Amino acid sequence: MSKKVLVLSTSPRKGGNSDVLADEFVRGAREAGHEVEKIALYDQNIGFCRGCLSCLETQRCVIGDDANVIAEHMRTADVIAFATPIYYYGMCGQMKTLLDRANPLYSADYQFRDIYLLAAAAEQEEHTVDGAVTGLQGWIDCFEKACFAGKVFAGGVTGVGEIRGHRALNEAYEMGKNIDRSK
Repeated sequence: MSKKVLVLSTSPRKGGNSDVLADEFVRGAREAGHEVEKIALYDQNIGFCRGCLSCLETQRCVIGDDANVIAEHMRTADVIAFATPIYYYGMCGQMKTLLDRANPLYSADYQFRDIYLLAAAAEQEEHTVDGAVTGLQGWIDCFEKACFAGKVFAGGVTGVGEIRGHRALNEAYEMGKNIDRSK
């Protein structure tokens, strides 16, 4: 069954390593017949959450920027994949800011169920991504119909393009291709 898949590339660098992982996930999901949209945050205007909680009543943030449009795309997706570089053993600030700004979804009738994480880092140790997984899981735990469906980690990549030839590219492609079977 075809699903509506949203891939959110949160890297501040166009063509950065996590952005390339996102592209491979997109390629796999499209080849599997899913409807896929990718949104890259590097060209979006997203401010910080103000903590006013008005969004819980209105299901829309009072800040008039791109986060409102992105949150609507998140609400109507069946599957969401977040791609992030790992900074200081956690998700990048752009991803955390987006998760905070997605607060209007908490009280909304959201469609998403499966949430994926695609991450790249200079460090190679498998535990490098644990902080990002924990942070994303904390967000997922607020949405009782959603679950963490899997991750791909590309370690040992720093500069733009260093991910070329990394095994994680194939893993991201296969994960996208096997969305329905990856849990």
